[in-house]
Amino acid sequence: MSQPPFLNLEIDRANAGVVLLGVPFDATTSYRPGTAMGPAAILEASAQIDLEDTRLGRISDRGILMEPIEPWIAELSAAVRPDAEPMIETEGEPPFDESARDRVDAACERVRDHVRQKVADVLAEGRTPGVVGGEHGVSQGSIEASAAHAGEIGILQIDAHMDLREAYCGLRHSHASVMRNALTLVPGVTALAQVGIRDYCREEREFAQASQASLGKPVTTIFGEDIADAGGEPGRFLDLVERALHALPPTIYVSFDIDALEVYLCPNTGTPVPGGLSFQQAGAIIRAIIDCGKQVIGFDLVEVAPDPDRNVRSIDAIVGARVLYKLCALGA
Repeated sequence: MSQPPFLNLEIDRANAGVVLLGVPFDATTSYRPGTAMGPAAILEASAQIDLEDTRLGRISDRGILMEPIEPWIAELSAAVRPDAEPMIETEGEPPFDESARDRVDAACERVRDHVRQKVADVLAEGRTPGVVGGEHGVSQGSIEASAAHAGEIGILQIDAHMDLREAYCGLRHSHASVMRNALTLVPGVTALAQVGIRDYCREEREFAQASQASLGKPVTTIFGEDIADAGGEPGRFLDLVERALHALPPTIYVSFDIDALEVYLCPNTGTPVPGGLSFQQAGAIIRAIIDCGKQVIGFDLVEVAPDPDRNVRSIDAIVGARVLYKLCALGA
């Protein structure tokens, strides 16, 4: 059976300003898996979205096309997940099966290469790519392609976690290492700004503080406590968002981890953290990105995991589809 179109709207590629790429991979998710079901769940839930948005307009007028979700990615994820689980359970402490680690790393590399090429193709067409995960590790290939295309980019990361760990649980491409990999392995990434951070370890905080001196790449972090201290006042909240945006160069990549939101909006995500953003605040961030005048070269939405007991029809998919629709307002 053919895949239904995003938003249930048929569109020719020639008329698409935004091309979405589903990447159902979650081999390294450290708390609980399930994000591999995210792209299909979001796609199904998108049919329920009404197209008018109060602050962003009729986003669908940009033309939004979702490419067919390739089943081999989910199959690869399922095949190597058993290799990753012993390392995740022991937090990468030796001894562990190095051949199993190598199989997981090789699978992550294969997915990264695939995403990088797909995103590069979309950018070459003059369209805006949007990657739909899957775990946060799938963002790396997209970031690499975006940096190669633009020459220099900053990353706006909307997330509950810093994702600055080194080889988390012994896995080089862990979802918890994606932003560290972007800063250390992608020359074209020159700055990182994070909004909504509520969960991190000392290693990550120290890496962020030293990044300017060690790499020449500043990391600006707006913590969940900073947002809470704003006391629900929209003006103070937007001041924080603008501080993050002003720390970035003119061309940016936006990475949105659904666990940036309050837990009740994404209860089945892999690593939920209380104290997150409201849905309205997420929309306000997207509006602020548009208003700040920076060029958005690409974006992703990751870590959406539907309730396994309710198949794909869960609040996670409903919220994820609506966040993704808003993100598409950043497109060409």
